[in-house]
Amino acid sequence: MTSASGPTAAWRSGTQGGDLLPSGPAGRLSTPAGDGHGPESGPPTVTIGSYPDYPTAQRVVDYLADNRFPVEHSAIVGTNLTLVETVLGRMTTGRAGLLGAGTGAWFGLFIGLLFGIFTVGNWLAVILVGLVIGAIWGAVFGAVAHAMTGGQRDFTSASSLRAGQYAVIVDAQLADQARQLLGRMQMPSSATNAR
Repeated sequence: MTSASGPTAAWRSGTQGGDLLPSGPAGRLSTPAGDGHGPESGPPTVTIGSYPDYPTAQRVVDYLADNRFPVEHSAIVGTNLTLVETVLGRMTTGRAGLLGAGTGAWFGLFIGLLFGIFTVGNWLAVILVGLVIGAIWGAVFGAVAHAMTGGQRDFTSASSLRAGQYAVIVDAQLADQARQLLGRMQMPSSATNAR
């Protein structure tokens, strides 16, 4: 009677180690750790300070880095997130055409440069023609796209996420070291440290 050996012996049911799957190209498979509800979040962390704005939190992490603290074990976490859409101005069909002309001009310049490389004659004329044609088509597409909205969005805006507070967190085993370093740092009175 021959004994099972080789790569298939480890995963045969009823044999020792039969619950294991054969190894694949990335190595041996293992069951996921944790509760099975997503990736592990890493080591436990502690909040060492909470600040009203990002530059202050950034200054704290920079101070830790300057004092040889292993900042790869820290993070800045924004909390109380708010979506802010800042209205930049009114959008008309003419303005949409003008913005489209600018975008089209850049694209036309790029295409003109590509064709200009392979032109034997006047390559500057090819670049200028590409720029003009791009600007015209960009203006047409910009105006038509705005006209098709039917006046439902006659303004331009920029969206951004803003946090109400910024917490600096570090791995729990390094929290005391970070707090000692922060005790020596001169912070503005508006910053509140969480202990």
